Amino acid sequence: MQIIISNSSKEPIYEQITNQIKSAILAGDLQEGAAIPSMRKLAKDLQISVITTKRAYEELEKAGFIYSIVGKGSFVAEQNLELMREKKLKVIEEQLNAVITNSKEIGLSLNELQQLLSILYEE
Repeated sequence: MQIIISNSSKEPIYEQITNQIKSAILAGDLQEGAAIPSMRKLAKDLQISVITTKRAYEELEKAGFIYSIVGKGSFVAEQNLELMREKKLKVIEEQLNAVITNSKEIGLSLNELQQLLSILYEE
């Protein structure tokens, strides 16, 4: 599992970690039951505070993406397929909202945006 932290991002580091792990789970890169790095190991690898990784893991656990077993570590939780679809749909909606905002900022029409989406979707 590779996590990339951007210091220039406006998004807090714990959210960057949370979002990247969620994406890996939703994309199927991290399978159900797979162990994820310990909070300490991840903090060391990313050269950040353990408090930051702890917060990211707490958020992931609260959202049902991972579960932790004391003394054993953290693991990818079983994902309900319908729930997984809903979560993926939510991610897509958020990304599309960002695309729409950017499109409006540069004056791209809805028709032009739809054409671009069609071209990219067909590739």
